[in-house]
Amino acid sequence: VQLQASGGGLVQAGRSLRLSCTVSGTVFKLSTDWYRQAPGKQRELVAGIESDGSTNYADSVKGRFTISRDGAENTVFLQMNSLKPEDTAVYYCKAVRLGSTYWGQGTLVTVSS
Repeated sequence: VQLQASGGGLVQAGRSLRLSCTVSGTVFKLSTDWYRQAPGKQRELVAGIESDGSTNYADSVKGRFTISRDGAENTVFLQMNSLKPEDTAVYYCKAVRLGSTYWGQGTLVTVSS
């Protein structure tokens, strides 16, 4: 399983961005999460989607971010609305399948005030 994250960039506060995590390889029974790491802070879970489609979110992004998966299940999206400067971070996607964990490279999101 390989992951490729994309979609980051510079955006003003209040605007939106959509991140994509493209998964290559076996996607059956795959759960996928988005994490982020801000400068000087620990990596934190932002949102996750299980193989059954159930989702979970960090309290800080509930109501603003939406995680989803395309029908073929090989791309996971993170729609980020009403962005805040504190959302600035490198965003990473992570997948877990049958006990193995896979990370993609990060994509930088910068939100200006």
